[in-house]
Amino acid sequence: MSSETDTGRVLAADGTPLKRSLARALRRQKLRALMLVAPLLIFVLLTFVFPIGSMLLRSIENNLVGDTVPETVVAIASWDASLGELPGEEVYAAFTRDLLKAVEAKQHTRLGSRLNYELTGMSSMFRQTGRRIGKWDPVADAPFKEKLIEAHKGWGEISTWATLQTYSGPYTAGYFLNAVDLQLTPDGIQLQPEEKRILLKLFWRTLVMSLVITGSCILLGYPVAWLLANLPTRKANLLMILVLLPFWTSLLVRTSAWKVMLQQQGVINDVLVWIGLVSDDARLVMINNQFGTIVAMTHILLPFMILPMYSVMQTIQPTYLRAAKSLGATNWTAFWRVYFPQSVPGIGAGSILVFILSIGYYITPEIVGGTKGVFISNRIAYHISSSLNWGLAAALGTILLAVVLMLYWAYDRIVGIDNVKLGG
Repeated sequence: MSSETDTGRVLAADGTPLKRSLARALRRQKLRALMLVAPLLIFVLLTFVFPIGSMLLRSIENNLVGDTVPETVVAIASWDASLGELPGEEVYAAFTRDLLKAVEAKQHTRLGSRLNYELTGMSSMFRQTGRRIGKWDPVADAPFKEKLIEAHKGWGEISTWATLQTYSGPYTAGYFLNAVDLQLTPDGIQLQPEEKRILLKLFWRTLVMSLVITGSCILLGYPVAWLLANLPTRKANLLMILVLLPFWTSLLVRTSAWKVMLQQQGVINDVLVWIGLVSDDARLVMINNQFGTIVAMTHILLPFMILPMYSVMQTIQPTYLRAAKSLGATNWTAFWRVYFPQSVPGIGAGSILVFILSIGYYITPEIVGGTKGVFISNRIAYHISSSLNWGLAAALGTILLAVVLMLYWAYDRIVGIDNVKLGG
């Protein structure tokens, strides 16, 4: 209940102004809603936002050089590599002091590994030099220029110091350049050597094969979804169990099964030889190539296409087709002009789901793709687990994320994300 005072202000039952009381109640509702979504919000921040932010930062950060050899970074800043002369003694002396501290802290090998990504041989150079200068005195043993060159001849090459100078800043675009088959050199941005230009090819292969897999899932999944939507409920439920059955089997098991089936001595080739379509000495090569990857991934991702299409097709009233036929339309015309347009939102939802899943797939291409059917995700995994070049892996992942977002934006502009439905 509320009342009105002589001044015209409306008061709540407790005597406070009604406007203030309503504002306080609204704040309580907002706080209660925030508390309800707080666990989900924290989960999203910890498992999604922070990891992506860390990946973006790792793709450009370059603190290791400055943190490990800080005096050298300052001393070499004024050196001009284009003059064709080695740095002066002050640079070698600063580097020696920094390296002695790095050896004591066991950080010199990390720095060598970092610079080895940019100039082959730097890793062994730091390890060998670190073993030899362990007992040097940073004051009594000066000068150090000749001593360092004697410890490893690489310190007498301009390219070594030019690389150190180029990557001495706290941030670098080198990882992103490497991700598109370019490199940051003391002379500017240049193409990678011919034998190292594979990443753009992998990006293109990933994009094309993901589109092919999505198209294959549409062609194979649409008839199945139509059948499920138009069969009696009992039969449709039985077929739905068969569609969902792959989800109850390990992804690794399903992929390994395709490897057994597709190999030259596998089940498919044996059947083709048995029925006479292929001779025993000319068996088909269906594994360790793009064909094997497409076949295996189409099978694995097919349920993700069928389910959205089925849920949309269930909402299409059969009376629409009957009405079209009663007006003189043939079966094909009724399907193409009436039924298919209403099923497009399900196709769109399934396509987005399958495409995004396939573009980041790792296990299946790794097992059945060989060297010709792997995706860019396999290269990212290699740099994370084998080469330990996390900066390049982060740059590749960032570019892949940007490509997916651009394609999503293009899809929204062309088709409209509002037209994508999961049923209802």
